[in-house]
Amino acid sequence: MELQQVDEGNLEGLLAVAVDDAAPEEVMPPVAGPPGWTRERQGAFRNWHRARRPGLSGPLHESTFAITQDGKIVGSARLAVRDRPDVLEAGMWLARSKRGRGIGTAALRMLLDEAARSGARTVVADTKAHNTAALTALRRNGAQIITSQDTVEVHAALMPCEMPPPPPTANL
Repeated sequence: MELQQVDEGNLEGLLAVAVDDAAPEEVMPPVAGPPGWTRERQGAFRNWHRARRPGLSGPLHESTFAITQDGKIVGSARLAVRDRPDVLEAGMWLARSKRGRGIGTAALRMLLDEAARSGARTVVADTKAHNTAALTALRRNGAQIITSQDTVEVHAALMPCEMPPPPPTANL
């Protein structure tokens, strides 16, 4: 698995996965109009990712990634500056056919590593209490889960930890 910064080279592939195997409300902010993947909604999807291309240091302070497995795009992940530069918010979606296979857990681990490389000390994620897949991925990555008794909202705080560099290889 790999996280690839979303660019023009993988944007259309990411959109194709979204259109073929996810609902618009699962992968992007709401767009007015009839339901489904309309031309307007597909354009909004492209524009949303293009606006985040400058990354965490850009004007939106947000970065998006294509999640790949065996070289094929299976979803998207994002990081956004939350309250301070060392606090990032994580978000993710996977194609419906790829859910329940541990991909979300592994992708979240890679996203946490990316957050650590960018200097984050804390990563937060928000989800719903019924999203068991997200809660499982968060728990498996050491999240502190905070629920509200009044709502179905769940807030999770994670501590990214930079993975140690691989040991040097011996020259033979």
